[in-house]
Amino acid sequence: MKLGVHLVNFSLPGGPETIGPTLAATGRAAEEAGVDNLSFMDHYLQLAFLSAAEDPMLEGYTALGFLAGHTTSVELQLLMTGVTYRHPGLLAKIVSTLDVLSGGRAALGIGAAWYEREHRALGVPFPPLAERFERLEETLQVVRQMWSDDNGPFRGKHYQLAETLNSPQPLQQPRPPIMVGGGGERKTLRLVAKYADACNVFAGAGAGPDEVAHKLAVLRDWCEREGRAYDDIRKTVLYNGQVGKEPAGAATFVDEMRALADVGVDEVHVMPLRGDPVALVRSMGDHVVPALSRL
Repeated sequence: MKLGVHLVNFSLPGGPETIGPTLAATGRAAEEAGVDNLSFMDHYLQLAFLSAAEDPMLEGYTALGFLAGHTTSVELQLLMTGVTYRHPGLLAKIVSTLDVLSGGRAALGIGAAWYEREHRALGVPFPPLAERFERLEETLQVVRQMWSDDNGPFRGKHYQLAETLNSPQPLQQPRPPIMVGGGGERKTLRLVAKYADACNVFAGAGAGPDEVAHKLAVLRDWCEREGRAYDDIRKTVLYNGQVGKEPAGAATFVDEMRALADVGVDEVHVMPLRGDPVALVRSMGDHVVPALSRL
């Protein structure tokens, strides 16, 4: 099983001036520890259930560009890009740029967006859920066209592009991997089966192995309907529990991951919610990464 670290807390003891050095150190520690993926949220206000909206939050793609300059091997993505925040043609260009400048390490994680407060706060349109899913599907179509040899127009219900010219193209071939986030059984998992290379569902408190297995069974059904090979899709989870830095806590986490591996999960993303992310990543390199690699 692969390991990703999802960075969500930027309220550091030394204040905003320590955010950059801490992220750089986290990137170096992640690569030394054998972490496979580093990600940020795509939010403009901190989430209320984690902290307070007034607490620090970084713009995701700028932060990924910073990490690209301080790492050499780890995959970089947002978990997840909100479809409402960027025009799909510009999003494809942004991820292409990240891929080129990182040496082919960008991934596109994307979802339908949900945080209404930050939309209203910053004046970003927040259409109804059904429309956001329509926009998500068109965005997936646009980015796939942008990352192909087809430079022609795109004519959708919500987006119209006269040209889908994208130069330079991403270094990864045929394109950067696409992850669609969420466990919605009627829309989200259908989009995974039709357009994506990876899914991402919740695991941990309130979402144990049985719930994850159910979501993956629904995904398998959608793959059959879409004529897609289920085994071609990476099965990932965002783990919403704490991972202890001590060996005993790490062992408990690995046992939970073993149960998820048994139902088909091959990648887990963990969130350092409090404390020093560098220390947690180093601890995981000692106590978690070797065990996960054997699952």
